[in-house]
Amino acid sequence: MWKRIAELLLRLSGWSLAPEIPVEVQRCIIIAVPHTSNWDIWYARLGFYVMDVPLRFTIKQEWMRFPFNLLVGPMGGLPIDRRPRPDTGERPSYVDVMAGLFEKHQRIAVMITPEGTRARRTQWKTGFYYAALKAGVPICLGYLDYAKKEAGVGPALYPTGNLEADMRKIMDFYRNIKGKYPELFSLDERFG
Repeated sequence: MWKRIAELLLRLSGWSLAPEIPVEVQRCIIIAVPHTSNWDIWYARLGFYVMDVPLRFTIKQEWMRFPFNLLVGPMGGLPIDRRPRPDTGERPSYVDVMAGLFEKHQRIAVMITPEGTRARRTQWKTGFYYAALKAGVPICLGYLDYAKKEAGVGPALYPTGNLEADMRKIMDFYRNIKGKYPELFSLDERFG
């Protein structure tokens, strides 16, 4: 039912889906770029319903309390608990928590916005890269191209451990994709 509703809403909005979706999207970290508008989650969520992607996104544990959990949970929110561990007193890193999600779930695509904000950012956060490397999963390149009104997932990239070389490939993919507010988007200047 959700898939048909999502298809209808996308069509009514004038959006289409890219024709090809990598098989790796069933178990990956998927980056969502560019992220320049609150509308991004709406179109991305609709697109992923239609593509049958097991999309989840991380959110602070506090957002999974009533009444927010009624909306955030069904949309795919995964609470992240980074409180100190009772046995060691150490606070787990975000990368460790992210990689751990793949131990708990066989079919999961965890969406990350590496820009970290809708504001212009010339350096992306790279935790998604290290989490994928640690978990042994690919990074799929999700996008919303507002100029074409197209949602899709580009190629899967298997992290090699060479951050600079892999990030350059990612920057090349996103170079010509337009966000809702193109002036708020920037490739990572360290790799672009």
